[in-house]
Amino acid sequence: MKLSEIKDKLSTLDKMAFQLPTGELVPGHFHVTEVGKITKHFIDCGGTVRNEEVVNFQLWNANDYDHRLHPEKLLSIIELSERVLDIGDLEIEVEYQGDTIGKFGLDFDGKNFLLTSKQTDCLAKDQCGIPDEKPKVKLSELNTASSCIPGSGCC
Repeated sequence: MKLSEIKDKLSTLDKMAFQLPTGELVPGHFHVTEVGKITKHFIDCGGTVRNEEVVNFQLWNANDYDHRLHPEKLLSIIELSERVLDIGDLEIEVEYQGDTIGKFGLDFDGKNFLLTSKQTDCLAKDQCGIPDEKPKVKLSELNTASSCIPGSGCC
């Protein structure tokens, strides 16, 4: 989800919730402790120099059970961050600590913001010798006309 998309959704909500990939909700007394721009400048395994930028939201729980972050407050934090940090309409990455700090993508199901699992990937598969994935074949769809059949003596 891009920054413009969350802003549109926040402007229509009375309350908000974040849901983990397990289906569990982040406790309602969470804080958004950071909104920032993260720049990653790196070289992939094929030798290509790359730059990536994302908007980062950090969600945090405290023992402040009476605290509730309202959509309009998060929207004002986002707008301040855009101005002060010169943040463009970037993809959002969310940090949230369960057993360890996790990084998630963000989606919306019409009610909750969904923290989506992220995956690592090789960005230079054609450069580093990773073979193409073998096609999956259903045995029931194989042409059996030229294959051995039980009792034929060919195997």
